[in-house]
Amino acid sequence: MLTIFTTPKPFIGHDGIIQTNAIRSWKFLRPECEIILFGNDKGTAETASELGVQHVPDLECNKFGTPLISSMFKIAQEKASHPLLCYINADIILLSDFLPAIESISGGKFLIVGQRWDLDLSELVDFKNAEWESKIRACLADNGTLHSKSGMDYFVYPKGLFDNLPPFAIGRTAWDCWLIYRAREQKAAVIDATQVVTAIHQNHDYSHNTHGYDGIWEGPEAQKNMELAGHGNHLFTLEHATWMLTPGGIRRALSPRDLYFHLDAATVLCSPLKFLRKPMKLLTRFLIRIRSVLGIGTE
Repeated sequence: MLTIFTTPKPFIGHDGIIQTNAIRSWKFLRPECEIILFGNDKGTAETASELGVQHVPDLECNKFGTPLISSMFKIAQEKASHPLLCYINADIILLSDFLPAIESISGGKFLIVGQRWDLDLSELVDFKNAEWESKIRACLADNGTLHSKSGMDYFVYPKGLFDNLPPFAIGRTAWDCWLIYRAREQKAAVIDATQVVTAIHQNHDYSHNTHGYDGIWEGPEAQKNMELAGHGNHLFTLEHATWMLTPGGIRRALSPRDLYFHLDAATVLCSPLKFLRKPMKLLTRFLIRIRSVLGIGTE
């Protein structure tokens, strides 16, 4: 049914723990998914062998040695045994609600995305315990935090949706939001599955990057990603989803807030409306500031 692919960081210390937790959780999905680990960082080959998943060591990288999204998505599509693919960050635990959500979407061009839940986990999950999922859900209820709509860590889509991607650097800013833009540009349904998919991001530091947090968001690779994303003009978030997947089924995103962001997207996607882009950006910033002053949540 589904091919899941990712490129892990080195399996060292805390990163090794949370990535092992994530990949093991994917192994518990039913029906069973095909899993591909990309890259040759420390421990990747060994983990793939231990868990019985595919390993593709060679990816095209930029001059800093960072794997490129374009290379990974292309190879994943070539190797995938299933018509649906899912890129996911290697620190995301998936639960039993994931595949039923995907199965509820039938045919056509679509992209399924959703907000993640942030949670501190410092130890290996005991997957031999039949109650492992209920224990994590209880922990999440007590200590988890729903991330903003700009944080997207999984992308489910049919083959062919993301052909010929720009050479974005993985693990740096902008490329994930650009995927939403590309899907909207191709008139695919962008489906927000936050209400029905529990994607758990295990919190971590940024020591894997030479320049830490700033390197992810402001370094030369981040700047290059922003350039590839139209200098930041082609960046959408979950606010720009066109459909919502709810416990009661799928529905169009038609709330007043949704309609505002439909107009915002139209100023990018429709040439005759591009003159409205700058005013819309200024209005959005103004509304965010007003909400902040009034103490109104952003979600």
